[in-house]
Amino acid sequence: MQERWSSGRLIVLTGPSGVGKGTLLKALMKRHPEFYLSVSATTRSPRPGEVDGQHYFFLSRAEFQALVEQGELLEWAEFAGNCYGTPRRPVQAAVQAGKWAILEIELEGARQIRDTFPEALRIFVLPPSMGELEQRLRGRGQDSEEAIARRLERARAEIDAANEFDVQVVNDDLDLALDRIEALLFSSADLQANASAY
Repeated sequence: MQERWSSGRLIVLTGPSGVGKGTLLKALMKRHPEFYLSVSATTRSPRPGEVDGQHYFFLSRAEFQALVEQGELLEWAEFAGNCYGTPRRPVQAAVQAGKWAILEIELEGARQIRDTFPEALRIFVLPPSMGELEQRLRGRGQDSEEAIARRLERARAEIDAANEFDVQVVNDDLDLALDRIEALLFSSADLQANASAY
C-alpha cells in the first residue's frame, strides 16, 4: 500500500556527479532554512572535514545491509563501489510535520522514489555541456583518471534519463539555476494548493 504523508512535500534533486547539486542545495538551504535536508547513509569513508550525522551517516556494509533488510531506507543504490541510501523515518517525520523535505540522491534512488512516493517533485540538474562537467570533475581534484572516466560514462547515461523527471534545470550559472529551482518549488506549491482548493 502506498504511503500518504500529510501536508509536507518531498523534493528530489538528482544529477550527475560534478554537476553542482551539493552547491545548489547548500545555497537553497541558506535561503530557506525551514526546509528539511535529508542526511543520507553511506558505506564510503568520510572525506576530510565530513562529520558523521551531518554530511552523511557513515556505516559499515553490514549496518547498511541491515537497514535495507528492515525496510528502513526510502531508497538506496550502489555507486562507485559504495552504497548510499535515505533513512525513511526522519524524512517521514518531517513531511508529516508539514515540512518540505529535500533529498539529494542518485538516479537509481530517484527512480525508486518515483515508485514509492509519486507525489514527490523530481528535479534533474544538468551541466551546460559534457566538457564543462569534465572540467568540474577534474577541478575537484578528488578522483583518479580512471574514476573520472567512470563518472563521465555514468553521467552520459544519467543525462539520457533526464526526461524521466518533472523538471530539468541547467546549472550554467549558480545564482540563475538557484532562482529557477526556487521559482519551480513555489509555483508548483501554488498549483498544488489551488488544485486542492477545488
